[in-house]
Amino acid sequence: MAIRHLVAGLLLSTVAAFAWAQDKVAYHINDSATQALSGLRNVKNHLDTDPAAQIVVVTHAQGVDFLMTDATDRNGNPYEVAVQELVRRGVRFEVCEITLKSRALKKSQFLEEAHFVPSGVVRLTQLQHQGYAYIKP
Repeated sequence: MAIRHLVAGLLLSTVAAFAWAQDKVAYHINDSATQALSGLRNVKNHLDTDPAAQIVVVTHAQGVDFLMTDATDRNGNPYEVAVQELVRRGVRFEVCEITLKSRALKKSQFLEEAHFVPSGVVRLTQLQHQGYAYIKP
């Protein structure tokens, strides 16, 4: 009887730990024209449903463009407002430095909310090894 209670207690505590675990998610954007708007919307919806989620948006190639100063969507709306709102909610935006070098871009051309990583692809791999789910909008 005591063993049964011990096993039941262990099972319940394991289930509870998983239920309270914070979701960690990496969103991958490599084309601003086709993925930035939907990606930002997905991140907002994600946080609306799970406000405690830990989210990192990793960008490279043409995906860095929406994080540049004065970048706008196809309707002329600035991305900066949406990015700032998501940063206030705990989202981290990362830009690939290999992309900067290959496209001759400067860090000063980006929103102050942008963080820079040596390689976007390597960063995505690191995040997945750290238990982040991978989402490609």
